[in-house]
Amino acid sequence: MKLQEFRGMRKLRNEELSRLDTSEFKKAKKTPITIVLDNIRSLNNIGSVFRTADAFLIDKIYLCGITATPPNKDIRKTALGATESVDWEYRENTVQLILELKEKNHTLWAVEQAEGATLLNEIEVTNSEHYVFIFGNEVKGVSQEVVNVCNGVVEIPQFGTKHSLNVSVSAGIVIWDIWSKLKTL
Repeated sequence: MKLQEFRGMRKLRNEELSRLDTSEFKKAKKTPITIVLDNIRSLNNIGSVFRTADAFLIDKIYLCGITATPPNKDIRKTALGATESVDWEYRENTVQLILELKEKNHTLWAVEQAEGATLLNEIEVTNSEHYVFIFGNEVKGVSQEVVNVCNGVVEIPQFGTKHSLNVSVSAGIVIWDIWSKLKTL
């Protein structure tokens, strides 16, 4: 298509987007995905994950270890209010949390590069499961101790020269992929 074919398109104003307000979000049916942020250092990454979780009606975020919690001005700067809509909870010990979520029959995936990891595009989902994705520290990733108690490890395929993605970018890719697979069921 040629660029001039799009001249008639007008950007929508925020009030035209028909978004939920916070109370409607709280009542809405959630996507059966929980996010665990384990020892995330960057407040901007934390805020970005909240914003993505809001966009896809994610059930809950757990903030673990050194991960900062709201209210925080630097988290708020990137979350743009999503800390008010998305349900969240702080937990000191990630392994203990993972074991509790396992007892609830959630399917737990560490997002990491590991031997035997399942590539994200190969994960099959069902509407009968609740998925938990654990994202680790920006430098050290998900700890081996946490990996050991998960059901599996999911790896985002990468084809360039770098060995990793930013944690908030990784969360966005995983959330989008799983959400879109769930919506086609």
